Amino acid sequence: MEISWESILGHQVNKERLQQLLVGDRVPHALLFCGPEGTGKRLTAEVLAAALLCAAPGQRPCGHCPSCQAMRSETHPDFYRIAPESRGKSARSIRIEQIRAMETETARVPILSARRVVLLDEADLMNETAANSLLKTLEEPSGQAVFILVSSMRSSLLDTILSRCTPVMFGPLSADEVAAALVQQGVAAEQALVLAALADGSAGRAMQLAGDGGLALRDDAMSVLQLLPLTDMAVIWEQGKRLGALGREPLAQWLRYFRMLLRDLLVLYSGGSGRLYHPDLMTGLASLLPHLPERQVFVAAAITGETEHRLVRSNVNNRLLMEAFLLQLRDLQ
Repeated sequence: MEISWESILGHQVNKERLQQLLVGDRVPHALLFCGPEGTGKRLTAEVLAAALLCAAPGQRPCGHCPSCQAMRSETHPDFYRIAPESRGKSARSIRIEQIRAMETETARVPILSARRVVLLDEADLMNETAANSLLKTLEEPSGQAVFILVSSMRSSLLDTILSRCTPVMFGPLSADEVAAALVQQGVAAEQALVLAALADGSAGRAMQLAGDGGLALRDDAMSVLQLLPLTDMAVIWEQGKRLGALGREPLAQWLRYFRMLLRDLLVLYSGGSGRLYHPDLMTGLASLLPHLPERQVFVAAAITGETEHRLVRSNVNNRLLMEAFLLQLRDLQ
């Protein structure tokens, strides 16, 4: 685990703010790190946790004390991480049992440091009972603990939880920052620039693209977009079956690319006044404009967003979801 402020890409204002709070020992008991996926929220939360647990004077985390060594090896007894779990075919979520186990642990006296730190990753995936249990803990914390919630979908959290957390907003990284991160990982500079443009300010997404054929998913989404408007039912069933077999995570990426391609169409409709996510596909996208009126593109984008939400938030059959998605696109008016 990286535990230095220097390991965090960008977000200089946030880093300085958090370091100032550390110096004055004024870190709130609950923080919410929110912003787009893959922009460094989780890493910043881990570095802040290491700093809170570090006992060295001056700049924290020092990187050398027993606490920092334990954080680096991910064995710190006072650092508690909660992340969504999947059981069987159910969607990933944070369950009440995880929150209760955390509450029992944080009520105990710290072992190595002066406090405990709890990191709730993807906190927006808490189910209702888990969220209500966490709310009680935030209202009446037992023991000396700091809670750091990390979320890419702030609107999915209970308003009562939001009101008890100090927000720290993370905006998208610049394309240059994302490209630099890719180059550091050994990606060729020219390819890094292309991937950075596709990543929409997310270094995590860019690295995923570099490693698992994300461009192939993007190109596949483009091929389906070129089929619109869909009229052949045999094609709809064939594509629904094929896309449904991708798996939940690749399918989520595919839908994200489809939505980004639609956004690029809207940019072209506006006269190209915005930045294209896919400048290398501009010719192909422009050829679609005579066949897809602007109003239909807006509707398609809304349908895609709703399909993304259902994929992530519900235990839905992927094939049925994509068949319904394609049928809605067929009926664009």
